[in-house]
Amino acid sequence: MNKTLINFWLDCLLLILFCLLGWISAVLRFLFPLGPSVFEYQLWGWDYIDWSDAQFIVLCVFAAAILLHVMLHWTWVVGVVTRRIAKSEKKTDHSLDTIYGVVLLIALLHVLGIAFAAAMFTIEGPAVG
Repeated sequence: MNKTLINFWLDCLLLILFCLLGWISAVLRFLFPLGPSVFEYQLWGWDYIDWSDAQFIVLCVFAAAILLHVMLHWTWVVGVVTRRIAKSEKKTDHSLDTIYGVVLLIALLHVLGIAFAAAMFTIEGPAVG
């Protein structure tokens, strides 16, 4: 299978996952009621927790597919950054490009982890009164 066909099918998968994620999010936001009564409702045999779990799974698959998409287009990304943003015409070293990409990914994951930790340590439970 050539690279163009792989990109085509990956893009189709990304479109399907994006639409599915949007649809599940709309179901959770607009069809299920707010408050504790949310657990009394079901849609097609699934309750709110089941739909929320499905949303998270689709989100994880979507994120992995986006990561794969960026990896397949990494040479193009580096080319745009070096020629358009950095205004450099010199050839880039592809091994260094890969290292920069991994470092960027690690940095992004650290930022997300720090934001998650901040949320975890500052969440408040219900008021006891």
